Amino acid sequence: MTGTTADAATRVTKSLGDAKAWRSVNWAEAEADVRRLRQRIFKAAQDGDAKRLRNLQKLMLRSRHNTVVSIRRVTQLSQGRRTPGVDGKVALSDQDRGQLLRELEAAPRCRPVPVRRVHIPKANGKLRPLGIPTIRDRVEQARVKNALEPEWEALFEERSYGFRPGRSCHDAVGRIHTTMSRKDAKRTWVLDADLTSAFDRVNHDRLLDAIGDFPARREIQGWLTAGVMEQGRFAPTEGGTPQGGVISPLLLNITLHGMGNAAGDIDRQPIWQKTAHVTPTFVRYADDFVAMCATEEQAYTVKQRLAEWLEPRGLAFNDEKTRVVHIDEGFDFLGFHVRRFDGKLLTKPSREAVKRFKEKVTAISMEMATAKTADVIRRLNPLIKGWSTYYRGAAASKVFGDLGHWMYIRMFRWAKRRHPKKSTAWIQDNYFGAFHPHRKDNWVFGDKETGAYLVKPSWTHIVRHTVVTGAASPDDPSLVDYWAGRRNKRKLPEAHGRKVVGMAARQKGLCPLCGTDLIAGVGYEPESVREWANWFSANFRHLHKHHLIYRSRGGSDQVNNLVLIHSDCHRKHHASDHKELQEIA
Repeated sequence: MTGTTADAATRVTKSLGDAKAWRSVNWAEAEADVRRLRQRIFKAAQDGDAKRLRNLQKLMLRSRHNTVVSIRRVTQLSQGRRTPGVDGKVALSDQDRGQLLRELEAAPRCRPVPVRRVHIPKANGKLRPLGIPTIRDRVEQARVKNALEPEWEALFEERSYGFRPGRSCHDAVGRIHTTMSRKDAKRTWVLDADLTSAFDRVNHDRLLDAIGDFPARREIQGWLTAGVMEQGRFAPTEGGTPQGGVISPLLLNITLHGMGNAAGDIDRQPIWQKTAHVTPTFVRYADDFVAMCATEEQAYTVKQRLAEWLEPRGLAFNDEKTRVVHIDEGFDFLGFHVRRFDGKLLTKPSREAVKRFKEKVTAISMEMATAKTADVIRRLNPLIKGWSTYYRGAAASKVFGDLGHWMYIRMFRWAKRRHPKKSTAWIQDNYFGAFHPHRKDNWVFGDKETGAYLVKPSWTHIVRHTVVTGAASPDDPSLVDYWAGRRNKRKLPEAHGRKVVGMAARQKGLCPLCGTDLIAGVGYEPESVREWANWFSANFRHLHKHHLIYRSRGGSDQVNNLVLIHSDCHRKHHASDHKELQEIA
């Protein structure tokens, strides 16, 4: 055998070994081990036991289970798994993931490389710069995050909601509504604020001082100063944390920790003191926040305090998006509009959110002017379902109804453009009808050939969101029962006729084999319309239907004989009998 042939054979053998090693991972055990270690770190931080805390964090950083869980999050569950860094590499196969695992175990800590700068459009038409680390750096960041995050979960303020496990933007909006909804509410003035390019301006020295002697401090410093590559040119980074890194949202939260106290909102202040002095109530979601105050003067005082607190951290207010308003005038926050009408506080989808939704639907329908009707429906349905699901916790019934009427007009125009010489009656007869099998609605847009139909926002039921209690964290071992109950009561997206979504909802979003979330973003509620839309499209591609009673043994394809599981869990479950996988279309 020649040397070249021998080398090739060695590579093939090694590749087969990498793939086999990855497929042999016991995911239920790995996830449970990481979860227990996170809880131990949280408890040590809560007890103020610094020595035990650092030892446990070192144990997490050395943990093989932490490594495999981090690789899975980055290369399988993350929406950016197909996006490479400056090295152009991704890990989309079992072989690639197994190789990455082997490399990380051999040399777990390597020098970070620069991030790849890309720009994505923002809602206001401007561009948002993102820094995309390499796949390896992203995995390293996920490993470090599992060691660092539980420590800070024990410290974070209770009304901080952005990019934290078990918390969502709906918790932030719900807390605002609870604070101001009473007719005799004392806090009727609002400082509605935003920070200018917060991710890009974080002061590195302040951040590293806050992290202290964390065992992976050197790695974090390396990621902060790795630099940026844009169009082949390198630029150093003297401030900020790349918006696109796995650990960046956590680092921003650490930088902004204490902001509520600076505004005068003391988490653990006795309730009678808050009532007597009417201190501000501060709600923050990442770099978006509101301070609810008793008077206009108090609101401006809070703004001045915060400006002084932010300056040494390298941050400042975005004057275009920062204002002081009375609740009767209303304000927008995270896509919602909060305003008091005739003494009653209502939270609705904002006008800007409705406008963006219409623009997106219009753009898709124009782009697909000559496409098949079924393809247009397949493209629009996730957007409609995602948008209505995101806003189902608000007073959105009228908005949903109005959008349904607007969409009828939009789709009528789409059909009319395809058949300009056909009459109104012909278009209504060929494109509209009672397509939904359980609704007596003759004005549903659909495709008579396939039976596919466009859902209506008004079909989504209004479901009030239950705000997370106080400073509760999933990492707190004393609150296991609370989070289990909250998970069981979680309202998942409505199926609207799609069996897969109904199965996921029936399973409370969990894989019955490994016990972890079916959908990417484990431990987090969807944070946007786009993320909710993924319930109905891309995120289900890595899931399989599993027959409880195999078809070869007389089992049926009925829903009561099916469960939804991860493709990896399914493959491992059938590894011994080589049953055929049935992947979701």
